[in-house]
Amino acid sequence: MTHRVPALVVGGGISGLVCAYALQKSGIEVQLVEASARPGGVIHSIVRDGFLLERGPQSFAGHAALRELCAELAISDQLLQAPPRAPRYVLIDGALHPVPLSPPAFFASSLINAQTKWALLRDIFGKTVPPDGDESVAAFVRRKFSPQLLDSLVAPFVSGIYAGDPERLSIRSAFPQLHEAEKATGSIVRGMLRLAKAKKGSRERPTLQTFREGNEALVRALSHRLGAALCTQASVTGISRQNDGSFDVRLSCDGRAEAVSARSLILATPTDVTGRLLSGLDSSFESLLAPIEYAAVAVVSLAYRTNDVGHSCADSDSLCRVPPGFGISARCGILHSSPAARPRDTPSSPLSWAVQPIRQQQR
Repeated sequence: MTHRVPALVVGGGISGLVCAYALQKSGIEVQLVEASARPGGVIHSIVRDGFLLERGPQSFAGHAALRELCAELAISDQLLQAPPRAPRYVLIDGALHPVPLSPPAFFASSLINAQTKWALLRDIFGKTVPPDGDESVAAFVRRKFSPQLLDSLVAPFVSGIYAGDPERLSIRSAFPQLHEAEKATGSIVRGMLRLAKAKKGSRERPTLQTFREGNEALVRALSHRLGAALCTQASVTGISRQNDGSFDVRLSCDGRAEAVSARSLILATPTDVTGRLLSGLDSSFESLLAPIEYAAVAVVSLAYRTNDVGHSCADSDSLCRVPPGFGISARCGILHSSPAARPRDTPSSPLSWAVQPIRQQQR
């Protein structure tokens, strides 16, 4: 027997969950199918030895749309914001160097050489013309500033955000505002100031946030709202198009063969999976989508006893300063997590704080 729904979402990661929730909120009957036993994709929070650990993304950028979603799901009180002035470090030649986070700190920093500082001044008062074609982030920084700025700051920054190679990342795709700033005024600094003034309303400062009981709190809240519309352990085995334009989707649900007919089909799956699923409709999908690369990220969580650290972490509401902040190097990011992130109802532990290194490589 074929079950009929107006909309079917395939893939229960955060994109699929939010999409299904938005459809449901707008009054459209929707079904969401996920091949694995749990929704959420790479977002996975666990408690071990009294510590809350993230097996996937450690934090996210807070913005108005996300805050509105959290309010609708009644989980706003679980949001935690990282200290906006927390220092950052880069590891160079075996030593940690603080990242300059303001113009005065930039020009006073020993991390930046004189050539790079002069290049920034030249950008403020001078003018350059971007190339007609796209260029990589690395080529952009070398052309506008210096190789030293790329190696010391930009490459670690890009690696921390995208887990990608600045030599291969497109400046227009990864940082379109920088390209538009140079295109409009010939200067990154002047162009960014102009773009900021052109924006209407109050400007929102970007923040890093997480949930008190782990990022999976968002997944659980969305799954609860979807209720019976969410079906896990349901793999798509085939997709075909009917004469009336609807989609016939064949499923394997915990070993049972089922079918769903949907007027609208949304695939919130990795591109290689999407290409394979759509190959029955058009074989070109697979050849177009399969080559798209993803950056693989392995998360390793470490915890240390207080007496092995040599710094006090007595205040559970403050960040442990071992060292403070968020350190990044060219291929490895390290997050120093606060013990305040531990849920109150988890077992006590002799361990006082956790460090979560993120080693990155290009697949």
